[in-house]
Amino acid sequence: MTSLLEGARKLVTRGTDVGSRLEGLDAAAAAARGRVDDTVVDEAVAVVERASGRLKLSADHTVVALAGATGSGKSSTFNALNGLDLAAVGVRRPTTSWATACVWGTEGADELLDWLGIPERHRVVRDSMLDVGRQDRDLEGVVLLDLPDHDSTEVSHHLEVDRLVDLADLLVWVLDPQKYADAALHDRYLKPLAGHREVMLVVLNHLDTVPEAQREGMLSDVRRLLEADGLAGVPVLGVSARHGTGMEQLRAEIVSRVQAKKSTRTRIAADVRAAAERLDEATGRTKVDNLAAERVRALEDAFAEAAGVPTVVAAVEQSTRLRANRATGWPVTAWLSRLKPDPLKRLHLDLGKDGRQLTGQARTSVPEATQVQRARVDTEVRALADDASEGMARPWANAVRSASTSRLEELGDRLDAALGATDLRVARIPVWAGGVRVLQWLLILSALAGGVWLGVLAVMGYLQLPAPATPDWRGIPLPTLLLLGGVAVGVLLALVCRLLVGLTARRRARSADRRLRAAIATVSEELVVVPVQDELAAYGAVRSGLDRALR
Repeated sequence: MTSLLEGARKLVTRGTDVGSRLEGLDAAAAAARGRVDDTVVDEAVAVVERASGRLKLSADHTVVALAGATGSGKSSTFNALNGLDLAAVGVRRPTTSWATACVWGTEGADELLDWLGIPERHRVVRDSMLDVGRQDRDLEGVVLLDLPDHDSTEVSHHLEVDRLVDLADLLVWVLDPQKYADAALHDRYLKPLAGHREVMLVVLNHLDTVPEAQREGMLSDVRRLLEADGLAGVPVLGVSARHGTGMEQLRAEIVSRVQAKKSTRTRIAADVRAAAERLDEATGRTKVDNLAAERVRALEDAFAEAAGVPTVVAAVEQSTRLRANRATGWPVTAWLSRLKPDPLKRLHLDLGKDGRQLTGQARTSVPEATQVQRARVDTEVRALADDASEGMARPWANAVRSASTSRLEELGDRLDAALGATDLRVARIPVWAGGVRVLQWLLILSALAGGVWLGVLAVMGYLQLPAPATPDWRGIPLPTLLLLGGVAVGVLLALVCRLLVGLTARRRARSADRRLRAAIATVSEELVVVPVQDELAAYGAVRSGLDRALR
């Protein structure tokens, strides 16, 4: 619908109850598009456009359509109501697919007739042909249509009847005593219009051909059939258009409907309700809630396992231990740790700035998800979709499930990219490790100094040279203290640092786990949660619109 038509529709419906209902149906149809059967959505859109078009036209005219089968006397009834011989009767009836219109009151009627699609040669203005009498004044504002026979063998006749039945404000079904139970009439027209009883009249014509004793029984039988069609309460009038029997009552019924000026909006309201009910049936009724937090967490856990987060977390702990022990261990033996491979480097993870650039260009080396892990992902995705769509009609449930899996083909690459882009913060050693490293080297230098000192004293003694005085501490020569103390304290410090390294490694592993799971949660939200939430939002929009349309 163009923006111009949209603006016009809002202009004519703003602030009215029928306008609010139309807007609700329009919003529901827009949100349901692509999720519910197109025929149901198209019907709702057609109702909105048709009703909007009618509301922009004359509100002083009521379109009254006479519909019936061949031989029902529909055209005779038309002539009897307008007081003229406008419609050909019986064998003289033209085989045209156009309806004939008789109009009482011309102002605004032309636009309405153009909208109805009635050619000018099939239009008659009642006031232009006879002086306006009392009855004609009563019918002021009536656009009376004589429709083609609905049981005609001509397809064009069926199409014209179907089109105008949808457009008329008041439907008058003219039945024949011999064919009033015709299944084609009831199944094709009456039953589908069960929600339009307030804008419908049924006329049993040719009552003069029925014995008087059987007339009331036949009228009761018509009412019984209408009740079976869901049209209980629709007025049923017995008439004979040829002899004028019952025509005053029919005219009075039409006049009362026209003067009340409710038929147009009542018809629109009935159309809106019928379309909304069909859309409602295709949608289902359930309360739209946010996705359960525990269900989302279970999905994130499944994604984390499939991405290899436990493997990476274990590698973070091992790598932290390796790097910190290398920095804080006894330098004499710590160099041996360089022979051990770094677990994170083997996975191409957290290698500093250069490493992040590398992993941005190539995949990580985290092991691919196992079949068990992939099965768990599928299970959790399906469980989340089932939980979200509980209570919805099948089309909507299918839409939610389809949305939940629509982007899963990206899962492997996205999870791998999330791991590679996460800063695990293990490239730098702990701050305290730098101080320990300096202290260890001071202890090594002390031990070396003591060893050299003792070596010099030993050489001088061997050469029987006079040795300088050697200071001591509590009877222990200082060079000996430096040598033994440097080695002993260095080893002891390395052992103490191992405890600190273990605590640091576990802390960094927990931090890495949080960061990785946060990155995985972003992937989970984008690939599964957001598409499902979009479907829930659309469902909520449909339900909100239908609640307005059906209130």
